[in-house]
Amino acid sequence: MNRLRTALFFLLIYTGLNAQINEIGIFVGGANYIGDVGPTTYIAPNDVALGFIYKWNRSTRHSYRFSYTYGKIESNDLDSDVADRNLRGLNFKNTLHEVSAGMEFDFFEFDLHSMKPQFTPYVYTGLSYFAYKELYYLDNTATEDYQEGALAIPMIVGVKTKLNRDFVISFEVGARFTFTDNLDGSNPKNENLAPLQFGNINSKDWYMFTGFTLTYTFGENPCFCPE
Repeated sequence: MNRLRTALFFLLIYTGLNAQINEIGIFVGGANYIGDVGPTTYIAPNDVALGFIYKWNRSTRHSYRFSYTYGKIESNDLDSDVADRNLRGLNFKNTLHEVSAGMEFDFFEFDLHSMKPQFTPYVYTGLSYFAYKELYYLDNTATEDYQEGALAIPMIVGVKTKLNRDFVISFEVGARFTFTDNLDGSNPKNENLAPLQFGNINSKDWYMFTGFTLTYTFGENPCFCPE
């Protein structure tokens, strides 16, 4: 009986994976941050972001999406047009390792096994978890305290099109609202460093990933027709 249950379990997984069109590919672009140090421009990628992406297309309008993205963020008060920040002159660098899962919704039907040209805007949201360095400022120099992790809400908009039968390319801009206020060292969690806090401690930091994805489609063609 146990063997039968195990066989049925793997059969269901196999059937589910092959009943849909799958996509796997890469993300290449840039990253930037918005918080208490440096400029406040939302879309201003100034460092690298690279990642992997997988999609499981449930219909011609929506898919489940999973990704891992590595990004570097940095910012400098001297680049800010806010006078107080410019005079303060702080700067920092940090690294992000993000995993994300959620749903992507297409505004137009995007049929991966159609031979006709395909194009659509899309949006994505879900839940992300990312690892970063907890920072603080020692003699006006950003210093690492320890590694930490936090949740974020991704909000992505993009456009995509088929290059040919097997490949899809897209361009997207994705904001992440984080549940931390210390990507920049302005609000260290370490209670011993509380006197070093500055900036707006009631607001959270954001980071952005902007760039291109290229995915390869595989798996059996699904029937998206109503039953």
